[in-house]
Amino acid sequence: MKPIHVIPLSNGDPGHAAPGLDALENLASHLARLFRTPCRIRPEPFDIAFSADAGRGQFHSTAILQRLERACDPDARILGVTTCDLYVPVLTFVFGEAQLDGNCAVVSTARLQEELYGMPKRDDLLRERLIKEAVHELGHTFGLRHCSDWRCVMTSSHAVERLDIKSAEFCRACRKSVFDNGYW
Repeated sequence: MKPIHVIPLSNGDPGHAAPGLDALENLASHLARLFRTPCRIRPEPFDIAFSADAGRGQFHSTAILQRLERACDPDARILGVTTCDLYVPVLTFVFGEAQLDGNCAVVSTARLQEELYGMPKRDDLLRERLIKEAVHELGHTFGLRHCSDWRCVMTSSHAVERLDIKSAEFCRACRKSVFDNGYW
């Protein structure tokens, strides 16, 4: 299986700095265990300022994926992680996006933070949500589509409430699909 490279994404604005090293190390450790493959964090942030849409105040995730694919190691699975708010043109926002059966995925913590919803800061919940979203998007890179099992990490989540009730693990069918494709 290809190793996973976690890449911090930043737009150069201190208010949108890449996620902290502690959060990335926790994420990388979890991904290495779950996917049974080496997972390393790239030390220097990848600049995503090119993908900014000033009118929306967001960053176009598809453009980021395309640039990551051209700039990164094709022999690794790439997971870009940012604090910037992401979008695709047909949706108000996305927690993340991935290339189906490809090498690249991107996730954002912008809408995973409790403070956005007027609640007190909860680092534990942010870490849990980030893991779920990262596993979900990486699942797409293994060819998995959205799952109908609401507990599976591959079920679609358009709100943090849905993200919170699902597991950080693949259901039996999704796990079997990845295994049968020779990834594990």
